[in-house]
Amino acid sequence: HVQLVESGGGSVQAGGSLKLSCVASEDISTFFVGWFRQTPGKEREAVARACQTGRSTFVRGFVKDRFSISRDDTMNTVDLQMNSLKSEDTALYYCVLGVSANTWGQGTQVTVS
Repeated sequence: HVQLVESGGGSVQAGGSLKLSCVASEDISTFFVGWFRQTPGKEREAVARACQTGRSTFVRGFVKDRFSISRDDTMNTVDLQMNSLKSEDTALYYCVLGVSANTWGQGTQVTVS
């Protein structure tokens, strides 16, 4: 059972940047990986995903040109680089594994003021 641990969240001013990292407890090279986020009172929403090998990535329109996802399968890590942050990006960010998002980390809080 793979475990995911996120880090890198924090508080930042609007316009700033953060890089979230997710470390998996074992090899995830054969899995789709992604990031979701959730704010209180709202459903979780997908933010970005990367296929196996990372050659194909996708980010949602509301973070397009600001966020990017990358993976390093030699380190079992998945990163989310977030630039030009806005207050509406404030959320708990989760790393997920699999096409059906079967495995989730515990989340890391991002607060943009």
